[in-house]
Amino acid sequence: MKRRHFIRAAGLGLAATIAKPAIAQSTPELKWRCASSFPKSLDVLYGAAEVFAKAVAEATNNSFQIQVFAAGELVPGLQALDAARNGTVEMCHSASYYYVAKDPTFAFGTAVPFGLNARMQNAWNMFGGGMELMNEFYRRYGVYAIPCGNTGCQMGGWFRREVKEPADFNGLKFRIGGYSGRVLQKLGCVPQQIAGSDIHAALEKGAIDAAQWVGPYDDERLALAKVAPYYHYPAWWDGGAVLHNFINLAKWDALTPTYQSVVRSASETANAWMLAKYDAGNPAALKRLVAAGTKLVPFPPAVMDACLTAALELYREIASTNANFKKAWDSTLAFRNDQYLWWQVAEYTNDTYLIRNRTRV
Repeated sequence: MKRRHFIRAAGLGLAATIAKPAIAQSTPELKWRCASSFPKSLDVLYGAAEVFAKAVAEATNNSFQIQVFAAGELVPGLQALDAARNGTVEMCHSASYYYVAKDPTFAFGTAVPFGLNARMQNAWNMFGGGMELMNEFYRRYGVYAIPCGNTGCQMGGWFRREVKEPADFNGLKFRIGGYSGRVLQKLGCVPQQIAGSDIHAALEKGAIDAAQWVGPYDDERLALAKVAPYYHYPAWWDGGAVLHNFINLAKWDALTPTYQSVVRSASETANAWMLAKYDAGNPAALKRLVAAGTKLVPFPPAVMDACLTAALELYREIASTNANFKKAWDSTLAFRNDQYLWWQVAEYTNDTYLIRNRTRV
């Protein structure tokens, strides 16, 4: 063999020897468990975690596998964050505002009353400092969070009696999650934290008077129209509800940069998938519900005004004693107000014109 050929062959062999261990180090064999806060019957909320896990597996040639468990299979749905935090599972897929009892700042991870819509949430998280701000907060609880789903604007819920004025909330036992329940308490409401799979039974038995879940696609699956006739809108507390992958902080820090990048990309895939799935499914579901007798009713302006007043009052109260909450609210409010300067010029004008003329042919 000529000398130059020998050197070239030796070089290729050395490259192969170096490359294989390097690749192996960046894509080690991993198997994680993900606890979902949702039952399998809610195929979009639960399904987003499966979309995420599938994307991770495909991007790593199955070297990184994540098994998703429905609510109750490993831990109850509302204890998913604790399971990720204490290492019972490596991660969970859940809604941040389920955990406001720990600190009301958790609400900003999902949605807050009169806050951001879905597109604004994505913009705030990606370019408005939202992810950095919230992960600084989540670090105190031993997790790292990445947005992984958005429901879009939700419906205001199912009621046995029509809400005609603010006083109708007085004494009302209402299944409503997170921080928004504290707002409605100021109007005399009695908020109830109940997992999605238990809402129908609670309404049917009269344990609650009203319940809010997500929107037509999911609410139809839960058969809520059969136990409450009035379907109010909008959910001023859920203008664009974000779900997150909450990853045990030590497990996240131990991931290779390659795997961290894969997890971020797969989360973004599931984030877009969920919003598109709801946008595609809600119109037909709403038509079916109304055709079957559902009474579709907007919250009256007086009710919306009373709720806004109560919300702003509560923001001021909590912000005066909770620095983390104040930081998140100040950031959200400033971002929302600037966003609407733009939306009222183009988005809102375009949408309202087409809404008025949608039936023209």
